[in-house]
Amino acid sequence: MKTNEERLQKIIEHLDGLRYITPETIPNIDLYMDQVTTFMDKHLSDTKRYPDDKVLTKTMINNYAKNNLLPAPSKKKYTKEHILLLIFIYYFKNLLSFNDIEQLFRPITDKHFNPADGMPLEEVYKEIFSQEEADLERIKSDILEKYQHSCKTYEEKGIEGEDLEYLRLFSWICELSFDVYVKKQVIEQLIDDLREEPSLKKKK
Repeated sequence: MKTNEERLQKIIEHLDGLRYITPETIPNIDLYMDQVTTFMDKHLSDTKRYPDDKVLTKTMINNYAKNNLLPAPSKKKYTKEHILLLIFIYYFKNLLSFNDIEQLFRPITDKHFNPADGMPLEEVYKEIFSQEEADLERIKSDILEKYQHSCKTYEEKGIEGEDLEYLRLFSWICELSFDVYVKKQVIEQLIDDLREEPSLKKKK
């Protein structure tokens, strides 16, 4: 069995290799659906859990449009703004429901998706992801801190060997999971608050 130290090093190496899709990487020409899925799979392949996983499929794109997460394409072609939204969706979809994502996105698509004036979506995207490097460093520090805390668990329980290593792994995973659980509740509460804002309620 791997040691927890080896697991930690593999995680840090993975996080060090993560890179977000820069707007400059996205083609300035409109793309057909097949081209969009190919682009996303190429540039987000490092985030897949298993090699055979699909980052994006035609069915996914159709579901996003059907659930009002993504504006309809023009003549079956998707713009740079569509791809920026798809990147946001990719990060949110495993955390939030479609209903929550729609609520969160509505002001973004209304005010920043091909706006006549005001800040374009590309600038919104750049501002958010400009914090990536600093955010990742904070995340790595937090993971390391939780790992070090787990290494001190069960010290006086008389447990040794693989059983101790596994219990400490379980402790580490529980700490990480509780962190995600609490933050997910905070995000959901913030989105629920948005639903109560008169200006942000869904138009009937």
